[in-house]
Amino acid sequence: MTDQTYQPTLSQLRAFVAIAEYRHFGTAATRLGVSQPTLSQALASLENGLGLQLIERSTRRVLVTADGKRLLPQAIATLEAADRFVASAAGLELGGALRLGIIPTVAPYVLPMLLPELRRRMPTLVPHVIEDQTARLLDGLRSGVLDVALLALPADATGLVEIPLYTEEFVLVLPRGHALAGRANLRPADLDALPLLLLDEGHCLRDQTLDLCRASEAQPGAVGDTRAASLATVVQCVAGDLGVTLIPAMAVAAETSRGTLDIATFAAPAPGRTVGLAFRSSTARGDDYDLLAEIIRECRPQ
Repeated sequence: MTDQTYQPTLSQLRAFVAIAEYRHFGTAATRLGVSQPTLSQALASLENGLGLQLIERSTRRVLVTADGKRLLPQAIATLEAADRFVASAAGLELGGALRLGIIPTVAPYVLPMLLPELRRRMPTLVPHVIEDQTARLLDGLRSGVLDVALLALPADATGLVEIPLYTEEFVLVLPRGHALAGRANLRPADLDALPLLLLDEGHCLRDQTLDLCRASEAQPGAVGDTRAASLATVVQCVAGDLGVTLIPAMAVAAETSRGTLDIATFAAPAPGRTVGLAFRSSTARGDDYDLLAEIIRECRPQ
């Protein structure tokens, strides 16, 4: 039974949250900058004070118990409030740890400009970047493992606030000399019978591309067993004349810079996607995330 007079320390809560996030004591200790025995002692003190087991550990795995899952969001909210308190005292709008989830089709094109800008404008902010597919990012937000996520909207997830940041068009990437190269008036129906290369299952860009084909009744040609986990790989397969692909406009400059590809664009209204920031509606840092959204809008590649 929990001792009602017990007051956990922030260090104990940070140890619990880090272990729950990384499911590995060594990694959690490294992230917090403490030794593994110190981390283990902080967790043990927290569990003893609460009279509850929060983490189940063995030689092979680390699991969050039912009580741990129940209390994890509150532990995270407490740490968020503490970080915000310290930042406010220092006259800073956003500081402390920020666990930012980001989808793979956005990360390589936004982070090179975003991270330096965050360092310049918010020197006390400590971002931790987690790149993953949309479904896992949403799970991370709901469970409290992530603070915010940069992904394609709408996410259609309950309990989350969504801030649209920008809309970008899709561009068709083609092998050099393709018959459609240079076209600026494509229609989605023109994708019919083309050998369309897609990202692997789980990537939202794959789903968006297939939705576009279904909406226009286009039936792309078969592309065999070619599968890719990144836009870079898909584009290189196009360069190797394995097919064509759709990529977001933001990625065009980086992914076609080798000069062995051509592009074609769509007539208005061009198909595309909206990218935005999502976070829990229960968080106390909503105003901070509004500011983060403004910074992302300002420094994203055009």
